Amino acid sequence: MDVILALKYLLHFTTDSEILQRLERETFDYFIDEKNCNNGLIADKTEAGSPSSIAVIGLSINVYIIGVERGYISREEARGRILQTLRFLHSSQQGPEPDSTGYMGFYYHFLNMQTGKRMWESELSTIDTAILMAGILTARHYFTHHNEEEEELRNLGDVLYERVDWDWARNGAATLTHGWTPEKGFCEQRWNNGYSEAHILYILALGSPTHPISEAGYLEWLSSFEWKKAYDIEYLYAGPLFIHQMSQLWLDLRGISDSINTKYGIDYFENSCRAVLVHYRYALENPMGFRRYGKYVWGLTASDGPGPATYKVNGVQRTFYDYIARGAPYGPDDGTISPWVCVTALPFAPKLVLRAARFVLGIIFLLFGKNKGFQASFNATFPKRGDNPFGWLSPWQFGLNRGPVVMMIENYQSELTWTIFKQCPHIISGLRKAGFSGGWLEQVK
Repeated sequence: MDVILALKYLLHFTTDSEILQRLERETFDYFIDEKNCNNGLIADKTEAGSPSSIAVIGLSINVYIIGVERGYISREEARGRILQTLRFLHSSQQGPEPDSTGYMGFYYHFLNMQTGKRMWESELSTIDTAILMAGILTARHYFTHHNEEEEELRNLGDVLYERVDWDWARNGAATLTHGWTPEKGFCEQRWNNGYSEAHILYILALGSPTHPISEAGYLEWLSSFEWKKAYDIEYLYAGPLFIHQMSQLWLDLRGISDSINTKYGIDYFENSCRAVLVHYRYALENPMGFRRYGKYVWGLTASDGPGPATYKVNGVQRTFYDYIARGAPYGPDDGTISPWVCVTALPFAPKLVLRAARFVLGIIFLLFGKNKGFQASFNATFPKRGDNPFGWLSPWQFGLNRGPVVMMIENYQSELTWTIFKQCPHIISGLRKAGFSGGWLEQVK
């Protein structure tokens, strides 16, 4: 197809609904293709030999539910896939042994795709277990039919959530640690240092019916948030864009407020809207002069990259990173853009995101002859570029990127996950213990 005609078709003649439907459907397929059919585990990324990621497992559960609602898979198939995963998680080894699957209800960050045992001496991860549990609780409140399989699914969901010992993960202090390993014990790092993706973690821990933490830890975390101003935009600062999105894959934070929201006069949803505008403005101004940044190409986050390497590019010494949490407007930034995190901002800035999605999908169409969903990341400034006009492309797709794309497209279109998650009484309890009030929360008993 002629280049100009292709661009006209993709950038002008395709409707927004068609763009989103196509992108959601193609992104969904990751969770079909990268599943171990013997145990329900999902690969962290498409690289051969990749372990499973427990966060990606949690995302997959939500994605299957969206697949049911969109007609990508049947309710029976989704239920079977999720049940297989929950049965494995329930029966797998929980104990302090270094080769177990989890301990104290938590799960190791990375698991062997075949055996489900711990990989790479990874940690029992509090945040990744929270993402897993968010997916499990969504399924528990979606599959409500009165039949044997759905009743089993609900029972397993309750057991898995209720055995997580969030209180143990405090290690004697108010805030939650990042995790624990058999070799070194609890991690020194805690969820107490700045605005982060930890809302989903704290709400789940506060709302636990068996091992809750007190609100003191949540309040201590809030006290570390920074209110900053960039491009005349004031907001609770975090550099990587995924931080402003991850918890809101599940939590509808529109119109409800905790003490920090009351102090600054905006809710967390509006805060994320402002963070997206900061990333957009940063790309427009492009203070470091990277290639391709602009109104169609923006979004910095934790991502794969072309480094580590240092090159002189057009007379400028550039340092390129591999995997790092990139952020705007204060960096780090090496010219690596993550289109998926732009799409995941859809509920917060639909006009900006749809415009960018049209452009990037058009480029993908022209380069590859068909749409394949978004690349995980690319860097047009990296000098070893090959023939691709967008330069270095990440060779892998990541489940941690793909899941949020599907979930936020659907939240934008139908509010599906937000609506289901509000039906969980433990989430309502956790929000109230955290001090949230107002809005839709006042309508819930």
